[in-house]
Amino acid sequence: MNTVDARPCRTVAVALTGASGMPYGLRLVETLLTGGCRVWLLYSQVAQIVARQEMDLALPGRPTEVEALLGERFGAAPGQLRVFGREEWFAPPASGSNPPDAMVVCPCTMGSLASIAAGLAGNLIERAADVAIKEGRKLILVPRETPFSVLHLENMLRLARMGVVILPANPGFYHRPQGVEQLVDFVVARILDQLGVAHELMPRWGEDEV
Repeated sequence: MNTVDARPCRTVAVALTGASGMPYGLRLVETLLTGGCRVWLLYSQVAQIVARQEMDLALPGRPTEVEALLGERFGAAPGQLRVFGREEWFAPPASGSNPPDAMVVCPCTMGSLASIAAGLAGNLIERAADVAIKEGRKLILVPRETPFSVLHLENMLRLARMGVVILPANPGFYHRPQGVEQLVDFVVARILDQLGVAHELMPRWGEDEV
């Protein structure tokens, strides 16, 4: 049974893949940095296309340039944000000797989810997820797809049985959101709760009238 880890995560690997939902992933990076976590960011080539399409954000191809761009955008402290390339096999999350406290793939494509379920490691994102599973670290996948096929559901069930948290990007409406930003924050808040990272993105159930 998956439970919320009460111990805050000090280092979180965040992977951006090519599913729709880039605002979720970048907002997660921002809130983790604001919360004092160290972030190791991984991103796919298709994620660059999605970031431009959904947010008019041009993510450079060079990890060092992405690190500088997002570090300035989110006010990261020196060394707090590190960005790694897709085949940077000497990056810390590629080895069980230096894994992060947790990993989040947000947004997560069905292709990435299937590769992780099958134990493939064709790029750094898949390898880092494989390491998280084998080392018993929390792994959260945030799929943004609808409808789910039988194959999608079977892959998610297989991962859930391994202890992976499947957290679809399904925002609620009971907090009466006034804009897209609050819908994004709803999902990000659920991810932060799973990571044990304190936040004030939205009132909790029973704290305010809904």
